[in-house]
Amino acid sequence: MYIVAEMDAELLQKYDLRVPRYTSYPTAPHFGPRVDGDRYAGWLGALAPDAPLSLYVHIPFCRQLCWFCGCNTRAVNRYTPVAHYIDLLKVEIGRVADALGPGRPVRHLHWGGGTPTILRGADFLDLMAFLRDRFAFAADAEIAVEIDPRVTTRETVAGLAEGGTTRASIGVQDFDPAVQAAINRFQSAETTAEVAGWLRADGIRDLNLDLLYGLPRQTAAGVARTMERALELTPARVALFGYAHVPWMKSHQALIDAAILPDAGQRLAQFDAAERVLTKAGYVAIGLDHFAAPDDSMARALADGRLRRNFQGYTTDDAPVLIGFGASAIGQLPQGYVQNAPDVPAWRAALRRGALPVARGIALDAEDRLRAEVIEALMCAGAADLAAICARHGRPATWLDAELASLAPLVADGIAEIDGATVRVTDFGRPLLRAVCAAFDAYLAPEETRHATAV
Repeated sequence: MYIVAEMDAELLQKYDLRVPRYTSYPTAPHFGPRVDGDRYAGWLGALAPDAPLSLYVHIPFCRQLCWFCGCNTRAVNRYTPVAHYIDLLKVEIGRVADALGPGRPVRHLHWGGGTPTILRGADFLDLMAFLRDRFAFAADAEIAVEIDPRVTTRETVAGLAEGGTTRASIGVQDFDPAVQAAINRFQSAETTAEVAGWLRADGIRDLNLDLLYGLPRQTAAGVARTMERALELTPARVALFGYAHVPWMKSHQALIDAAILPDAGQRLAQFDAAERVLTKAGYVAIGLDHFAAPDDSMARALADGRLRRNFQGYTTDDAPVLIGFGASAIGQLPQGYVQNAPDVPAWRAALRRGALPVARGIALDAEDRLRAEVIEALMCAGAADLAAICARHGRPATWLDAELASLAPLVADGIAEIDGATVRVTDFGRPLLRAVCAAFDAYLAPEETRHATAV
């Protein structure tokens, strides 16, 4: 565990740069229009028939917009837009399944949003049946759903269970009423516990909790209290994300008073306070911002060197193909990345004209794949053997020497260590892990402002 007191304000200012979260490489801002629906269809058709798939379904609707939210979603007060969206999801799913061919194996399905539990139980079951009809789900496939307890009813949970859900990720953020007022999300600990009880009663026992630090009016002591209360639910995993204040990208974040946001030092203190609670309770630190119970599959994947990272964050999912459905959904294939039209009208229009609704993407070249492996190794294991990775990609061991040399300031400041051709992020430097990864990002411009800060 790093010690916050050792990382002084000057060091934080030096490295608290705007860098990507590296859920992919290249990252989404570098996707472009040269990858469209026709190219995507070709990529799908070229996949090996037995290549296992991971599926992601995006539901871009919420009952109320939380001011901190960075997701692609919008608030609705009627169910009609949701029902129409479901009908079009089936069109997209069917069109992709046709391009892939029958009987494609599926290991993992993730429902994200927005708020997937805005769906009525019957509609969730109908979509699950449609997916199972078009794909061959493994008997032990993980089916994970993001949960907003504020809109989740007993009937909703019954539908999730009947549909085969195996894991639920419950949004918490913070239980402090003052923080909740500052982010326009009011959710009591009692409501959260009630929904968790329903899930477990219906057989959905693998529960994840999602919390945030760096929110307005948060303090280190307050974040620790929220974490202690959250752990009363005995989650299998906890995601502790840093709030990304990017009002130039998400205009509703301008409703948050930036003057009451914590600075980098306060953010680090908040993370440290929460991490101390988690480690005292026996949770294993996973990468940058996840924690898992020792017997959870994610902790085992970390120990075995099988931890992966994709658009949902850290994962045990090792399927080589991720297919995204819905507005803004991102897919990952051996050939490259694709992203659907981000807004529902454009996504809908593409489907109605008979196309796959891809708006942009990027085809990977040999260098992209090499750098992606380096960055994923750093993000997941905190270390990367550059010589071994270069060898796997047919490059000389010295190919990344310039990047290695660029890490000299981080090494001097104790953020990273270099042993031969192996780069390792120190425990002290873990909060600045993304700054180490950025040294290997050939696309990142020094003046980038579209990303969140590194801490």
